[in-house]
Amino acid sequence: MYEILLVVYLIVALALVGMVLIQQGKGADMGSSFGAGASATVFGSSGAGNFMTKTTTILATIFFVLSIVLGNLTAGQIKKTDEWENLEAAPAVETVTPAQTDVPVTEEKSSDVPN
Repeated sequence: MYEILLVVYLIVALALVGMVLIQQGKGADMGSSFGAGASATVFGSSGAGNFMTKTTTILATIFFVLSIVLGNLTAGQIKKTDEWENLEAAPAVETVTPAQTDVPVTEEKSSDVPN
């Protein structure tokens, strides 16, 4: 069920992006590039929505509903673990002696640095 909803969610998301990208803006006619669209109100009424506007609204609604449903399903799948549940002793840490390191140990005291 979760996988089916996830596939539908991805399809709706892609369709929503596609619908938004192919829509034409309010001032996208030929005269708007020469200043003719400047007199129109920015948030004015545009009348009844066309097919693309209604489809975008429906896809956005489906997208938000599926987001909430998938979020609730995912929240129910995650099991919280208590960090105090496993109180076993931690494994002993190995100590490295100087003989096991990669740096060679020399006994000579000749150095350029004065003592």
